[in-house]
Order: sequence, then structure tokens, then C-alpha cells
Amino acid sequence: MNKINYPFSKEQLIPQEERLELTQIKKEFIIGVPKEDSENEKRICLTPDSVSYLTSNDFKINIESGAGDGSNFTDLDYSEAGAIIVNNKEDIYNCPIILKIAPPNELEINLIKQNSILISALDLTEHSLNNLKVLISKKITCIAFEFIKERDGSFPIVSQQSEISGQASVLISSELLSNTSNSGKGLFFGNLSGVPPTDVVIIGSEKVAESAAITATKLGARVKIFSNSIFRLNEIQKLIKKPIYTSTIQKKQLTKALMRCDVAIGALKDNETTKHIVSEDMVMKMKKGAVIIDTSLDTIGAFETSSITSHDKPTFVKHEVIHYCVPNITSRYSRTSSICLSNILTPYLIKSIKYGSFENFIRNNNSLKNGVYLFNGLNTNKMIQELFKIDYNNINNII
Repeated sequence: MNKINYPFSKEQLIPQEERLELTQIKKEFIIGVPKEDSENEKRICLTPDSVSYLTSNDFKINIESGAGDGSNFTDLDYSEAGAIIVNNKEDIYNCPIILKIAPPNELEINLIKQNSILISALDLTEHSLNNLKVLISKKITCIAFEFIKERDGSFPIVSQQSEISGQASVLISSELLSNTSNSGKGLFFGNLSGVPPTDVVIIGSEKVAESAAITATKLGARVKIFSNSIFRLNEIQKLIKKPIYTSTIQKKQLTKALMRCDVAIGALKDNETTKHIVSEDMVMKMKKGAVIIDTSLDTIGAFETSSITSHDKPTFVKHEVIHYCVPNITSRYSRTSSICLSNILTPYLIKSIKYGSFENFIRNNNSLKNGVYLFNGLNTNKMIQELFKIDYNNINNII
């Protein structure tokens, strides 16, 4: 049979509405991934493998040169995966969708174009009223990592990053107890026959505390957990599958435990306290060479003696106690953390393409809808209303 040559292309056979939708997909599904400016932030939202998958599904990915260096992903890795390497930060922020780790600073917010979509952490301690006003005036739609919520009620990004923080706090304390630390006592973290086990105090009971408790227990440490949530203490007991010491936060009992411990880990959530749980007097009673890991520094911190440090200089000694107070522990393990983030974000991005635009996807996906704190410049987050006195809008009423 002879092949029929039509005087028009296949695309012309598609109804006009569908052609418009295809054009919208090609236009809107362009993602810009900037290089993080913060010295403590070495992660990146997309790995080369994810970029390869996305570009094979009609996405266009622009990555700022050097954005993956902190996680040991090179520009060549990304270009071979199909990304376009961009040297100009302005061009990255001209993309319709911006995907980054840290909340944008003032310079970055000024670069974002009107009606863009920003996906990043929120971290209200890093935001100012002026920054939010600029995002609102530009009618930006903003989605916060920490509010993305699955059907089962879990927060996948928070949960996985917290799990890394909990395990990392134990591994870091193990190093600081050893002779590799200038102030370390030369102690082995764990339990050996004939040798007393390491004593670990954990303050808090959410995912970071849970992960730290499980890791420390598996290494043979003697763990004591303090929290005012009896429910969470019971949950951790069930996960560990053997009896461990748990207590509500009572000053007398906590002080005794801190006096005897080798490691104290602060793992409080932002809504668990409005003041330091451990006072400076309590720290002064701790053993010489003991280690404090405070993972609660995105809020007030669990220890009065805590003071924010950086990855370049992570520790200081106060009252002969070693303090590790880097607020972003996961960035210490940036490649692993980046892979975890990428694995969670990529399926959302892939699903979005069938909706024709990312805004339509938000309308039809409750997980991402829960993460929205600005929708076309309208505040949809009650915490922002309380902190900055910006009118709140129920997202279900405006979309």
C-alpha cells in the first residue's frame, strides 16, 4: 500500500485547545536551580539522575554553574543528564519555576520574575516582612518543603531530613568523644564487654530524637529520653523494642541525668518550648569533656549555652563541655541529603506535567496544596498571619 502524504502535520490535526495546552507545558515546565549562597548550605534539590528523568519527560532544567559542587555533582554531570548550565544568576531566576533549598534572600527575591512559582524551605526565622511584601507584590506562588504533606499525614521531606539529623547527631558525638577532637576524652561510643556503656541524654521526642535514640541504642549506648509527650515516648519505646529510660521534663531528674551523661542531644521542635530547657547552671554541672549536640537552633535551642556555629568551625568549648551547634546538620552529609530531597520532589514534578500547568497541579494535589504559603501573592499560611499581620486566605477558597 502506498504511503499517503498529507499536506499538513500531525500537530495540525490536534484541536486548538490541546495545542494551546501543549504549548503551555513547553513554556511553563522550565525549572531554574540556583547555586545556594549560604555558607552552611551545600545541598541541591535535584540530582543528575532526576534531571535526566525530568528532561526525558518534557521538562527543561536550567542549573546555575557550580550549584552541585557542594554535593559533589559537577556541571558536566548535569549537562550530560540534559540540563542547561547557566552562568548568569538572573537567567536562573527568570525561569517560571524556581527550585532551591534555603529561603530566598533579598537579592534573590528581587530577581524572581512576576507570577513565578518558588519551591524551597520557608524557615520563618530567615524571612523578613519586607521580603514577604516583595513576593506578594510580584504575585509569587510559594511552596514550603516543610509543609508538603502526604495522605497518611506524614511530612516526607521533614521526616527524612530529621532522620538524617538524628543519626548524624550520634555519629558526630562519637567523633567528638574520641581523641580526634582536641577536647575529646578518647571514649568509644557504644558498649564493649567490661566497659561501661556511653550515657546519652536526648531532650525531645519527635523524629530527630527518635532517630538519635534508635541509632544510639543500636550502638549499645545507655539512652535516656526526656519529653512532655507521653504518646511519643511510648512510640519510641515500641520502635526500639526494649525498655529504655524515659521521663517527662523535670528539672531535678534532667539535671541528674546530665551530670552523668557523656552526650546530650537537644532535639526539640519549634512548638515544644519557648525557653531553654537546659540552663547554663545545669551545663556547668556536666562532666568535663561531655558533648552537647543542639539540633534545635532553628528556634530557641535546647541549651542556654548554645550559640550558632558553622560547618567550617562547628564546635566550641564552654564550661569544659564541647558544644556542636551547626543549625543545618543535614548539609554536612549534602550528597545523601540531596538524593533524599530529589527522590521526594521528582515524582511530584513528573505528576504535574499532565495537568498542563503547575498551578493546575497544585489545585489537584492536596500534598502540594498543603505546602503553599503564598498563592499568586495571597497569604495562605496562618503562621505568617500571626507573625507578620498579613491577611490570611483559605487556599481552598481562592483556587
